[in-house]
Amino acid sequence: MRRSVLFIEDDERIRRVVSLALRREGLEVAEAGSGEEGLARLAERPYDVVLLDLVLPGRDGFEVCREIRRVSTTPVIMVTARADSRDVVAGLEAGADDYVTKPFVAEELSARIRALARRTRSPGARPRVVVGDLEIAPADGVVTRGGEVVPLTRTEFKLLAELAAERGRVLSREELLERVWGYDYFGDSRLVDVHVRRLRVKVEADPANPTIVTTVRGMGYRLPG
Repeated sequence: MRRSVLFIEDDERIRRVVSLALRREGLEVAEAGSGEEGLARLAERPYDVVLLDLVLPGRDGFEVCREIRRVSTTPVIMVTARADSRDVVAGLEAGADDYVTKPFVAEELSARIRALARRTRSPGARPRVVVGDLEIAPADGVVTRGGEVVPLTRTEFKLLAELAAERGRVLSREELLERVWGYDYFGDSRLVDVHVRRLRVKVEADPANPTIVTTVRGMGYRLPG
């Protein structure tokens, strides 16, 4: 099955070169030269992954990412110029699932795209887990509080479901990168930390003092057993 990618990039030369390289890797690629065009294309049909440049004319990548998150759970990989910049964290906070830095290798980028695309909403027929007033139903792909659905992105749901599956056990950032993102040889622990922060805003009564997704200093994260 060919995976589909929507590449939103205003630099036509970069857009053409990267799109050609991804097509050679067996991916189906649609192109958009602005945030507005990208959002319009996304409204027309679903894509497996959105590849989004942060520097765009008009609506920048951060705003476009927030708009995508408002209407869709499609995985977003943002493109940035510097891995050590604050743009990485800001982009993840805006709702991106992952990031790549320019220049990038087509083989690695296609591997990341496939890893995000092949994740399903449900991680399997696992039992429901109740933590406080939160109910996690992995088989149904939903999280509820008091009967109301908690809106999570695919990555946030997968992160919570993996922690629930190992309730009481600490999962390191490296384990979570492999389980949630499917990355066993690349990845950045900031992906885990930022998504935990975003998840806590949605599932914790007091995100500053978490009782559901807790930190074990120097080790990782866990759900209480």
